[in-house]
Amino acid sequence: MAESLLQAQYQARIKEVLATTIARLTPLAPTLRAAMEYGLLRGGKRVRPLLVYASGELLSQSGASCNTAALDAAAAAIECIHAYSLIHDDLPAMDDDDLRRGEPTVHKAFDEATAILAGDALQALAFELLSQANLGLTPARQLRMIQELSLACGYQGMCGGQALDIQYEGQSIERAALEELHRHKTGALIVAAVRLGALCVEDMQEAHLSALSQYAHAIGLAFQVQDDILDITADTQTLGKTQGKDIMQQKSTYPALLGLDGARQLAEQLLAQALAALADIPYSTQTLEAFAHYIVKRDF
Repeated sequence: MAESLLQAQYQARIKEVLATTIARLTPLAPTLRAAMEYGLLRGGKRVRPLLVYASGELLSQSGASCNTAALDAAAAAIECIHAYSLIHDDLPAMDDDDLRRGEPTVHKAFDEATAILAGDALQALAFELLSQANLGLTPARQLRMIQELSLACGYQGMCGGQALDIQYEGQSIERAALEELHRHKTGALIVAAVRLGALCVEDMQEAHLSALSQYAHAIGLAFQVQDDILDITADTQTLGKTQGKDIMQQKSTYPALLGLDGARQLAEQLLAQALAALADIPYSTQTLEAFAHYIVKRDF
């Protein structure tokens, strides 16, 4: 119950930060701003910003300073990147989806050109947020955070993973290739979320950052495994997006490779790995433990 309340508090906090961020944009291009707002603020689980807040506040238990402005900027930046990726992922040239979070995708609610620009603008906004002068961090720490996010969402991360996803459509691939795909496409941004939160604590220890990274790698892959399972077991209304799309597009998935039971067993193994990584951190990790359980047990 306490963890659920805390998650609700984080969700309310990031919603306010994101709404304020969009509201500050000038009226230069109202349709574009409306599309950005539509793609960024309409629901969502907010897993990535929640992980930013949870990892930063975890390491602040040591008595080290955790800057609130930096946490808010990092959480908003990671959600801007995630929203941009979904807007582009839904485009006809990618997954060609009409529904996202139970509502028309951005290119359906507006048009394809506006959707492309909205994604581009949200990506740029993420780095604008991290480069603000009032975050209370050293320039070196801010530069490190910008580099973390750049690597996670570019060629070495999310974009590279998306390219592999397209490349492997209609093919039967080995488990190692499937894991590489999803560690980049889905996992890289989840790992970045946890690391960005930790980096908001100026005096954090590198050993703790390493343990948090191991945790994030495990839950990042578990998140995708559970997504693959839900694409088979949940319906469109529950998912908020088209059910069975992976099968229609002949994508390689963990249930296709391991069977449904095998995929569920893998999710549980990854959960155990995540919890084991947290055991190396000498503070209360209850919130991150709850997040790990949620990622594996969620039904949408």
